[in-house]
Amino acid sequence: MAAYRFRGESQVLDDKARQGVPGQFIALPDGVVHYELAGPPDGQPVVLLHGFSVPYYIWDPTFPALAAAGFRPLRYDLYGRGFSDRPETEYTLDLFVRQLLNLLQALGIEHPVDVVGLSMGGPIAVSFTDRYPERVRKLVLIDPAGLPFPKPRLSSLISLPWLGERLMDLLFERVMVNSQGNDFVHPERFPDFRAQYLPQTEYIGFRYALLSTLRGDVLRDHTPIFRRVGAQGRPILLIWGRLDKTIPMETHRRVLEAMPGAEFHPIDDAGHVPHYERPEVVNPILIEFLRR
Repeated sequence: MAAYRFRGESQVLDDKARQGVPGQFIALPDGVVHYELAGPPDGQPVVLLHGFSVPYYIWDPTFPALAAAGFRPLRYDLYGRGFSDRPETEYTLDLFVRQLLNLLQALGIEHPVDVVGLSMGGPIAVSFTDRYPERVRKLVLIDPAGLPFPKPRLSSLISLPWLGERLMDLLFERVMVNSQGNDFVHPERFPDFRAQYLPQTEYIGFRYALLSTLRGDVLRDHTPIFRRVGAQGRPILLIWGRLDKTIPMETHRRVLEAMPGAEFHPIDDAGHVPHYERPEVVNPILIEFLRR
């Protein structure tokens, strides 16, 4: 699959391509990672995990608010996304959990962190907490994947060998690029969101990373892991946009069944990225929970 050359990918992601890109870069065992760390050095670390394909800029309304509140926020691009490397490997839960562990180790962050997972970042956050409970203080899930919810038939077809590559080539712009506004209730308020998404799509390995992720285990049912973490007694915050069309809010019931002690906040007039669409509502909830 890695040998398949996708249309539209013509650029090599290297040091030259990264010149002038905001943020920092660090070489980890699986590849170079693009990240940003802010806030006071002695602030409580808060790790922000983005979702399936939109890289760390999805945290633009959250990152500075946490830093201003005295926290030490860390956001980064998952492998295959943004300006992090696109290693020719299987994009599995193990890879993403290992990426987070390696990043914390490389940055010398040994203090237990708060982990915030959005969408696909949800199962990564929960799995990291399950494997390294001593490294996590509090857990926040925003419209998380990782539990059963209705999926479009295309997601099954795209997982098939060869056919998936062809579909990714033919439908990528319509399904992945032009549908960016579907995450919002009011996409007209974010006219630059699509343009912000495009640069990462030009680098070789982006579509392969997405396809490998779809074929892997990250987006499968991880109910047992949610249950184990829910039984740890750790403070958990669950936030969901009431009008989420990607992962319907009804899915929150499955999360609360697995994590009955979680604090739940539905967000009115918001879709799949409520923290981005309604930061004036979500940021105070998040900061108050982390300070408590």
